[in-house]
Amino acid sequence: MAALFRGSRNLLLRWNKHVDLAYVSTRSMASKTPVGFIGLGNMGSPMAKNLLKNGYPVIATDVFPESRKELQELGAQVVDSPAEVAEKADRIITMLPSSPNVIEVYTGPNGILKKVKKGTLLIDSSTIDPAVSKEMAVAAEKMGAVFMDAPVSGGVGAASMAKLTFMVGGVEEEYNAAQELLTCMGANVVYCGQVGTGQFMEVQRGQSSPESEPLVLERRWMRGQSHRL
Repeated sequence: MAALFRGSRNLLLRWNKHVDLAYVSTRSMASKTPVGFIGLGNMGSPMAKNLLKNGYPVIATDVFPESRKELQELGAQVVDSPAEVAEKADRIITMLPSSPNVIEVYTGPNGILKKVKKGTLLIDSSTIDPAVSKEMAVAAEKMGAVFMDAPVSGGVGAASMAKLTFMVGGVEEEYNAAQELLTCMGANVVYCGQVGTGQFMEVQRGQSSPESEPLVLERRWMRGQSHRL
């Protein structure tokens, strides 16, 4: 009888261990759902490559076919327009040269918001006018999506080595979801406040030295939090 009990207990322990491992595996696989990436220039290309290195399927597009081809050869799925990216991914990162480019990619005839799904997380890492970030957030909200600005500090070398600093502005409840992706591409991810504050911090960062920048950003974030209390 005792032997039967020990055998049952061991079987139960093995079964529980199997269930635990299966749960972790399923949760891990769920977090690796496709990520859209739009803008494969000097900064965007290495950022998208780092997502691939971290096991994320990437669905990408760029206005230059040669940029798309390079990423496709590394395993990314390439499509022709931002709208097609939005059809296939519910987490999308954009890295574009200027405010007009961002407006076109999000709201143009073949833009993200033409096909975006409800609940999609949109992260813009372009350095643009904070007012444009706020405008895009309003437009995204009307479509049931969430827009966050997350401009970067660091050049092409930092992008290649996943050493960028991201300054994030947007709905605080979505920060963890954004952070999961941004940590694949950067060494520091700092939540700054509402939409547009990431862009504001990007402007302000020039006042600090590169070595002290993450600490300065953290202190400014803490001051912002204290003002909200």
